[in-house]
Amino acid sequence: MKSSSNGFKGLKNHERDENAFEEGRANKQTALYTEESELSDLFDKVLLGTENGVGMSSGNEAAETGVRKDIQPQRNKHGSNSGSGCGKKQGSKNTVDLRTLLILCAQAISNNDFRTANELLKQIRENSSPFGDASQRLAHYFANGLEARLMGNNVRGEVFYSTVVARRTSAADILKSYHLHISTCPFNQFSMFFANYMILKFAEKATTLHIIDFGIAFGFQWPNLIQKLSSRPGGPCKLRITGIELPQAGLRPVERIEETGRRLKKYCERFDVPFEFNFIASRNWEFIKLADLKIQSNETVAVNCLDRFKNLDDTVEDNNPRDAVLYLIRKIIPDIFVHAVRSGSYNAAFFETRFREALFEFSAVYDLLDATIDHNNKERLVIEREFHGREIMNVIACEGSRRIEKPETYKQWQVRHVRAGFKALPLDQDFMKLFRGKMKAWYHKDFVLDEDGNWMLQCWRGRISFGSSCWVPT
Repeated sequence: MKSSSNGFKGLKNHERDENAFEEGRANKQTALYTEESELSDLFDKVLLGTENGVGMSSGNEAAETGVRKDIQPQRNKHGSNSGSGCGKKQGSKNTVDLRTLLILCAQAISNNDFRTANELLKQIRENSSPFGDASQRLAHYFANGLEARLMGNNVRGEVFYSTVVARRTSAADILKSYHLHISTCPFNQFSMFFANYMILKFAEKATTLHIIDFGIAFGFQWPNLIQKLSSRPGGPCKLRITGIELPQAGLRPVERIEETGRRLKKYCERFDVPFEFNFIASRNWEFIKLADLKIQSNETVAVNCLDRFKNLDDTVEDNNPRDAVLYLIRKIIPDIFVHAVRSGSYNAAFFETRFREALFEFSAVYDLLDATIDHNNKERLVIEREFHGREIMNVIACEGSRRIEKPETYKQWQVRHVRAGFKALPLDQDFMKLFRGKMKAWYHKDFVLDEDGNWMLQCWRGRISFGSSCWVPT
């Protein structure tokens, strides 16, 4: 079988395959806007909540949707199995070292030894499953990436990749899975809490608050902030949001972001917050101009990015897109710039090194899921397929501009921020004390809230997963 260690780099139909990946994302996101009336209550439950339990809903609610019974209702008080056994088939006496098989398969692909790679991939398939323990589930999704890479230089590879990333999931299933995800894992939730807390702190006396959100997606972050603005002493200020997002593939490239604007408008009407929404749909955020943002005088400007700069290209030396966007934000002279990142190191140019790093990083992710959610929970399957499986596929199967998942560590982002002309704001110790308590009360005991160099760090079993920080121009 002839193939290439460059994964999908050699595909002739580049545009079609790129659109397939984006279409997969678009299908996932657009699905959330169907059956609006049926989903409105669930949106409120997830996005507003009561703040008396995990993730905008009560801990008991989370238990009913599949949180492991041994960590309910005080998740931190008990330990749990983490899916140890490294590839042991449920009910089987034989143990297979899936991690070693995966690494050997990646090495074989790197060495263009496709016969060995296919034999190893067959063994991995026989001993992995999306329904097994953490090791088996992880191996299943890494095997998908390896298979796509093996077939990447022909039509079969294109079809396989497109089939995996473009699979449709219903709106209700996506939202329920997101609900379960934030109920059992604090990373996204606390990143949003941190950003909203700091933005509201800086907008305490603002007459107009202008939020420029790089990667607004569904706008999940903002209903809670809108609700808080409505209860501000003296009444709410005007809220302007400029949402920046990728255009959708297909005939309606801005439909998703327009729907996000309409949903946020409804929340503002509900809470009597004056509102204006603008958007920029662009594939090249580094080419956005200051004038495009329509900044007005006498408004408090907050720039927000929740883990989306990892999708910007980082291979170009001259006018590097990541640095270019940071320089744009510096030109805005924002009152506050809040940046949350997944602190990841699986961004090496060399495939085998990147594969090992990704395997190490995602082992912690699947260990986390195994420790907090029942094996047979259907929402967990959606989380693993939609939230993590797609990223694993892209990291392993794609090269060059086709690989869009390129995380950096928080320390690497620290260097970029300083170089672009920003200084970090000290962490609010009252906030840190409050949310250390909330993390201890709401989540599994192995989640930890830490800090380093003005970064709020979220960790799982000693491994740093997410970092959040606030910046102002020097």
